[in-house]
Amino acid sequence: MGSLTPQEVKTPYDRLGGDDGVRSLVARFYHLMDSEPHFAVLRAVHGPDLSKPRQALYEFLSGWLGGPPLYFEKPGHRCIMSTHARLKIGPEEVRQWLSCMRQALGEFPLEQELRQKIMAALANFAGRMRNQD
Repeated sequence: MGSLTPQEVKTPYDRLGGDDGVRSLVARFYHLMDSEPHFAVLRAVHGPDLSKPRQALYEFLSGWLGGPPLYFEKPGHRCIMSTHARLKIGPEEVRQWLSCMRQALGEFPLEQELRQKIMAALANFAGRMRNQD
């Protein structure tokens, strides 16, 4: 059995379903955040209009998961850490963000190992967004 060629190696972006999959994941994430009472603290961090954060998360995850780097190709894009620095993000906001993403991602047919790797990387990333005790 030979090794895979670069064209045969699927990125998490591909394994999630490409553009449609990432869009669906983001839509599900924001639906859960906006409708489930146990994500109320997380929802309160966002303004009344979720369209901009929804688009930004879609663009960011696209590139972060190995697809087109939409967020980083935008003229004048800001560092994701700088963008979140103005928000009050404490341990509860981080916990709810990860819980919401875990629930949304759990609805996609991914291998458990890949799901765990994605969530571990997101947990590390989300922890660095924390700026409150």
